[in-house]
Amino acid sequence: MQNRYNSDSISFMRFLNPVIFAKTCWSQRLLIKNLAIREIQAKYKDSYLGILWSFIHPLFLLTIYTFVFSVVFKAKWGTNGGQSTSEFAMMLFSGLIVFNIFSELANRSPSLIINNSNYVKKVIFPLEVLPVSVLFSVLTNFLISFTIFVIGQYILLDYISPTIFMVPIVLLPLIMISLGISYLLASLGVYIRDVAQSVGIVVNMLFFLTPVFYPVTAVPKEFQYYMNLNPLTYLISVFRDTVFNGVMPDLLLLTGWIAGGFVFLIACYAWFMVTRRGFADVI
Repeated sequence: MQNRYNSDSISFMRFLNPVIFAKTCWSQRLLIKNLAIREIQAKYKDSYLGILWSFIHPLFLLTIYTFVFSVVFKAKWGTNGGQSTSEFAMMLFSGLIVFNIFSELANRSPSLIINNSNYVKKVIFPLEVLPVSVLFSVLTNFLISFTIFVIGQYILLDYISPTIFMVPIVLLPLIMISLGISYLLASLGVYIRDVAQSVGIVVNMLFFLTPVFYPVTAVPKEFQYYMNLNPLTYLISVFRDTVFNGVMPDLLLLTGWIAGGFVFLIACYAWFMVTRRGFADVI
């Protein structure tokens, strides 16, 4: 028992080396690409419109949310109340497409290993590439939604943010944090089957406790501190400022977030690599 504990501790420390993670992703890049393509194809298999659903779905959500919040509830962005419905829609959409990166990964991860149990018995198959392949599938959907956002911003508002080139850097902390959570949930989902249901509840709760439909300034001051404890609050706010308001992010603060996200990702990856040894015994 003590030897097993020591062995796991040594393995965990070994996998904390980011070079191992980088080498794995690079050496398995073709497998990751093929798995991501399979993920996308499986999602739209046997449907008449195929990948067009990736355009239709966000447009449908944008229309419904805009109608409910802007028309029915007469919601305004912030306190000045001077925005048009088009501006409100684009502000809402910019938060929605970012939150979807996190929510899709989080919702799919607890059952990721279970749904691919045929790979668990294959000793040579690198299970650690599965969350990465799902990430690339999710990012493909984001790129489609972001394209719709940019086109809509140009058509409806006659404006494209001059800081739009910063989007890949601004999204980097979110991508690393979401992938880290994916590794963590994928592992826990094997041993604790209730995780999938619990994650669904938590994600739905975060959807309304994250500034997707409203800015943080709209929240009473006594609650803003708690809102800011949610990492998604900063990540969505800085993305929105970058693509909508044309505001350059604070590079020093963003660098801190990137460093923190990277540490979190590597720690979760190490956890996954150590716990994967027991997957075959449970599934």
